[in-house]
Amino acid sequence: MERTVLHSDLNNFYASVERKLFPELAGKPVAVCGDKEARHGIVLAKSEEAKKFGVKTGEVIWEAQRKCPGLIIRPARFSEYVRCSRAVRDIYARYTDLIEPFGIDECWLDVTHSKIFGNGEEIAERIRKEVKEELGLTVSVGVSFNKVFAKLASDLKKPDAVTLVRREDVAEKIWPLPVSALLFVGKATAKKLSSVGIATIGQLAAAEPSFLKRYLGKWGETLSVYARGEDLSPVRNMNDAADLKSIGNSVTYREDIYNYRDIERLLYVLSESVAARLRSSGLGKADTVHLWVRDKEMENYSFQKKVRPTALCGEIAEAAFLLFKSQYKARRAVRGLGVTVSGFDKGVEQMSIDDLAGSYDKKDRVERAVGEIRKKYGYGTIQRGIMYEDRTALSMDVRGERLVRPGGVDGEIASQDEGEFEISPFEDER
Repeated sequence: MERTVLHSDLNNFYASVERKLFPELAGKPVAVCGDKEARHGIVLAKSEEAKKFGVKTGEVIWEAQRKCPGLIIRPARFSEYVRCSRAVRDIYARYTDLIEPFGIDECWLDVTHSKIFGNGEEIAERIRKEVKEELGLTVSVGVSFNKVFAKLASDLKKPDAVTLVRREDVAEKIWPLPVSALLFVGKATAKKLSSVGIATIGQLAAAEPSFLKRYLGKWGETLSVYARGEDLSPVRNMNDAADLKSIGNSVTYREDIYNYRDIERLLYVLSESVAARLRSSGLGKADTVHLWVRDKEMENYSFQKKVRPTALCGEIAEAAFLLFKSQYKARRAVRGLGVTVSGFDKGVEQMSIDDLAGSYDKKDRVERAVGEIRKKYGYGTIQRGIMYEDRTALSMDVRGERLVRPGGVDGEIASQDEGEFEISPFEDER
């Protein structure tokens, strides 16, 4: 049976929530930003009106205001965004329980067995209308036969639209698109492909998979599968921990990050989230730590490292920080970070020397006790000392969303830009 997969993308999500909270902002150029007083505070989201002035996500506030003198700056209210995101997913759940988040504002839905509500396009239209009427938000929905093309379809027409891509539509609608439109193809990968004459998704689909594997490594083989429409990855139930191959989280920071101490602090914030989820998932310990970095030019990098099986925040954060110091070679400042763990032992493990000495158990008991205190009295009631060097970090609790990183056809984590870094080192201080 041909699958029916939807990809939903909430339009200008943060800015749209701000307008929902403050109706007087309707029709005006709005940008949701980090701390306005902070050094290099950045644009996290913008309205359609601001977009027409050329305002871009990720640029510093003064640049956005220069492009759009009447730009209205709103502070980020992540608790409101999470609340609205959950309300939207409640609407999705009327049609299927196979809902896989892709960040706070995007989801895949498998509605193959939801025909009681109509075909895929009809279900997408119902969702679009219900989100708009009940929550005052707009969503663009792509409908296709796999996740990759459903995501592409949702990008083809925005805002507030439904776009269908059937198997017979691929040659006309998908293959003429630039290769950069394909899921997980960043600037560096697109540049490498262009250098060998591959500029469109169709040219990528026609290229020999063996060549792409030699040229780009395993990631090239995965992109070949994506371009040909052969992605078979399932849409996972967001509450089904048994099928999870990774647990992670990411954050876009309020300003450019130029020094190692700030990087370390944020990696601890993220690792707290990851470790807490790992402990509650029942998946045991993880033996691989993955680090995702987005620089100020919006380039993405991925690295990974094998570790002793662990569910400890401290060990996850230390491994991620070591990856950053040893592998991130670009001089450019950092805008986003993500930490993910994989390789779960499902509670079946071998005893190590540290286990026999009791050192792991001691650390584990401490972290579990901290978790119980936070659960009872709030996340900010107890923090690591490193957090007190930046008061804004004390209020950061990024546990609300699961990070989804690129996955190959076999579910492994892959890097889209592996090896394409500048030689200059990241600096301790600006």
